[in-house]
Amino acid sequence: MSITVRHLRQWKAEGQRFTVLTAYDYSMARLVSQAEIPVILVGDSLGQVMLGYATTLPVTMEDMIHHTAAVARGAAGCLVVADMPFLSYQVTAEDAVRNAGRLIKEGGAHAVKLEGGEDMAGVTAALVRADIAVMGHVGLTPQAVHQLGGYRTQAVDSAGRRKLLADARALEKAGAFSVVLEKVPDQAAAAVTKALSIPTIGIGSGPECDGQVLVTHDLLGLFNDYTPPFVKRYAELGQTAIAAMSAFANDVREARFPGPKEKAEES
Repeated sequence: MSITVRHLRQWKAEGQRFTVLTAYDYSMARLVSQAEIPVILVGDSLGQVMLGYATTLPVTMEDMIHHTAAVARGAAGCLVVADMPFLSYQVTAEDAVRNAGRLIKEGGAHAVKLEGGEDMAGVTAALVRADIAVMGHVGLTPQAVHQLGGYRTQAVDSAGRRKLLADARALEKAGAFSVVLEKVPDQAAAAVTKALSIPTIGIGSGPECDGQVLVTHDLLGLFNDYTPPFVKRYAELGQTAIAAMSAFANDVREARFPGPKEKAEES
């Protein structure tokens, strides 16, 4: 079964929780698909995880298209959502439609994600009118890291909670099929989840959201530059990989590799 935005709406109505994981290449997308994760996000977090940038801001449209296309080839049955990178949608609605269309046509994405609330409602509506499915993103918006003064928890007071709710409602009204709530207090996320008819997807926003998203490399222990406090590491594959590579190096030094079992096939 191929997952569509309709399934997410149905799960919301039925009270069924769901998961979202990131992937940035074919091999990881295959693994995520085989784990029966319904939604894959090709996040602009690839800037940090795959390209070594300090923030998501340097990520380009060409980066996103390249990685999204690789993911789409491996994401059998999953709903593939691609992040719109910084300045690909903030300048004009025409730019947003053109760039989002490239992620669909060239990247093979089924939907796009963009950051911002009421200020991005018009852009969201323009994308929806162009038949492009849109996932919103409010609360902590990493592309605004400098304006926000760092990766700080949002909606911590009454004014912030009102803004969070207004932002989410504006995106719902504009036609978004879901909205990510990043790094907001549990109660604020619960209130937004209750108020919306579209699903909320939490990251660092407590257990009451309809879905949860994590960066797969964080979950697997493959990225150690920084681990957000809301991440649960389900494995330490980075350490396993280092141990395996060290074992290979030792075998080569001690002339144990290649051995009798590692012979090339005779033609």
